[in-house]
Amino acid sequence: MPDRLGCVEHVNATSRTPWVVGVSGASGTPYAASVLRALLRAGEAVDLIVSRASRLTLLDETGISFRDAHWREDLGEWLARGADGKPGTFTGLDLSDVRYWAAGDLAAGPSSGSYPVKGMIIVPASTASVAGVALGLSKDLLQRAASVTLKERRPLVVTVRETPLTGQTLRHLVTLDEAGAVVLPASPAFYAGATHIQDLVDFVAGRTLDAAGVPHTLFRRWEGELGGGSRAN
Repeated sequence: MPDRLGCVEHVNATSRTPWVVGVSGASGTPYAASVLRALLRAGEAVDLIVSRASRLTLLDETGISFRDAHWREDLGEWLARGADGKPGTFTGLDLSDVRYWAAGDLAAGPSSGSYPVKGMIIVPASTASVAGVALGLSKDLLQRAASVTLKERRPLVVTVRETPLTGQTLRHLVTLDEAGAVVLPASPAFYAGATHIQDLVDFVAGRTLDAAGVPHTLFRRWEGELGGGSRAN
């Protein structure tokens, strides 16, 4: 019996428990890139789902074609770019603990509640993905993984990027909030002393990670002192 317990202990200690990151078709792929970089730098494993619509957005905003057969190469190029589109801005990222699942693969790991994950982040979240999750449609892996996250009572952060919001979308967001998700509008603040577009992107990414409980150093936090942001510059 001691040997068997020791074996179980060893399996639990070495099991991989990732964050699922879903990238939907809304504008805002730099938000996703910032979240992914910060998760990897925090030593977190990541399961990545890139929706079909988000590939078009990524191509439009960065010029990068995200391909299933070459996802690691394309992801590396994407995460190296700054929010201003400049290549090679970020270096030294280790992608070895990233697992990619095609959006059409409804038999993928994150489609099941028995697949161990810490939670899920949808960034950016389009109104279509919000509606799909709120209504339980599960039309692709991103929506299915989010539905599983809710039913298993795991953390779900939805970084919605749309403006203005219709009444129907607002109702969908209320439904997600009532189901236990954190609804986080992609709304950057300026008290952190932003001087570059990357600072604004990192603020939203940082607040997203705050909601997920993942430590980071993406922005200067408010300390109750007026003028701190201007002095930081």
